[in-house]
Amino acid sequence: MVGAAQAGADVDNAGAESASVARVVTADAVAAAGAVAAAGALDAHRPMLLGLAYRLLGSRHDAEDVLQEAYLRWFAANRAAVAEPRRYLSRVVTRLAMDRLRARQATRETYVGPWLPEPVPTDPPPFSPLDRAEQRDSLAIALLHVLERLTPPERAVYVLHAAFELPYAEIAEILDRSPADCRQLRHRAEARIRQDRRRFTAGPAEQERLLTAFLAAARDGDLAALTGLVARDAIAWTDGGGRVSAARNPIVGADRVVRFVAGVYGLRRPVTVRRMELNGQPGALIGKPVGTFYALTLAAAAGRITGLYLVGNPEKLPVPPG
Repeated sequence: MVGAAQAGADVDNAGAESASVARVVTADAVAAAGAVAAAGALDAHRPMLLGLAYRLLGSRHDAEDVLQEAYLRWFAANRAAVAEPRRYLSRVVTRLAMDRLRARQATRETYVGPWLPEPVPTDPPPFSPLDRAEQRDSLAIALLHVLERLTPPERAVYVLHAAFELPYAEIAEILDRSPADCRQLRHRAEARIRQDRRRFTAGPAEQERLLTAFLAAARDGDLAALTGLVARDAIAWTDGGGRVSAARNPIVGADRVVRFVAGVYGLRRPVTVRRMELNGQPGALIGKPVGTFYALTLAAAAGRITGLYLVGNPEKLPVPPG
């Protein structure tokens, strides 16, 4: 009888252990399925989220960091309570980017020379949206440079409304403000950048023509040709970050810009030029004999170059030189 009872107990214990194992396996399977679903939502929205973070920050590296933090929060969230992952993730990314913008303002004072946005190759595009001309324009180095003057809330409203076409009600939800407040922020942002936007109205075809002619004239050291391409009030910005040779202040005026370009990139200083699309616009990666590289984009209006943007800081280069 004792043996039979012991056998029965063993069977019961085995059954309990099997049920426990089954519950663990089921829980693991559910967790794994949830992780796969969460990752799928992230993958589906990644181009949009990266485009949002980059437009807010002007830095691909910072944008990637923001997305990584957003992903961690997404995996830790109660996703069953999230009706629209895109809206949830957009809010998280926007708020994280705004926090980073505020922190960056304190460190910008120690940056050596002008700070320029990080150029990003966009053929093929790593982020979205880029369907309309206005959306491609919102990636331009010239515009991102101007957006640095805005407060973080102004920049967030401008980007969300201009590039992503979100209604003010949704923007208000993302920023935890009223729609009327968001409209006012957009008006203030527009007022701050309106004057400078007149300096970069040329479309891609005109930019391509001017960049091709500019590179040829610079290569030949042709001052007359360069002068004919550059607007009287043109400005050149060079960002070396203290890592490579660059002007510490903006170069203002056609004569100074032309002589700077001819002196640095002219015939007596041979360079290599690799054409590429940067930030949705014609650009080039210029290599100097000493082994330094510069990403070049331009702004143009009324058939003349109004701005040159040269980024040489190795941490910002769009592709590894090679």
